[in-house]
Amino acid sequence: MELAHYSDYAVRLVNSEAPAQGKDSLTSVQSVRDLFGANGSAARRATDADVTRFRAVRGRLRAVFEAADAGDETLAVDLLNSLLLEFPVSPQISGHDTRDEDDRPLWHMHLADHPSNATAGYAAIAAMGLAFHLTEYGVDRLGLCEAAPCRNAYLDTSTNRSRRYCSDRCATRANVAAYRARKRLEADRSAGTGLAAESAQRTSASGER
Repeated sequence: MELAHYSDYAVRLVNSEAPAQGKDSLTSVQSVRDLFGANGSAARRATDADVTRFRAVRGRLRAVFEAADAGDETLAVDLLNSLLLEFPVSPQISGHDTRDEDDRPLWHMHLADHPSNATAGYAAIAAMGLAFHLTEYGVDRLGLCEAAPCRNAYLDTSTNRSRRYCSDRCATRANVAAYRARKRLEADRSAGTGLAAESAQRTSASGER
């Protein structure tokens, strides 16, 4: 589903904050505008008031990912539906690219928002994109990174639904941590076995005397 790529809007907004680490990059009008990416015309609508509004929408979008990550499909859908009702969009056919030497338009679906402010426009596109992704690929394709303390949102597009981390960096960090934990456990077990053997030898020697 082509429109599912709009779900990246939701991921970008949710990941502008790292609650577990006390970090928040959404602190200015420019940070709001940066979230729009190449959509410069929409970004220019942003004002100081949108910083607070964007944060409110961010919390609601994160709640969708949290519900999905916890396996509560109904809650995830209900939360997303409430956003869709509050921030509607109009799907339209757009043809700003060409597909052959005849300069015929390359038609595709586009989400046209009619917002009263920048937040409404962004929220509408993010919610609709996430809805398309959810219905096309499944609720279990929405996740939160398992590499503590990250918890960034991600969209699982793997063929076997195996994604658990938001990035290769987090995957590597988690694997290294797991490896070190296994080594510590092995060392503890080895030390425990050695102590037990030593104790048994002392007991045996004492009995022989």
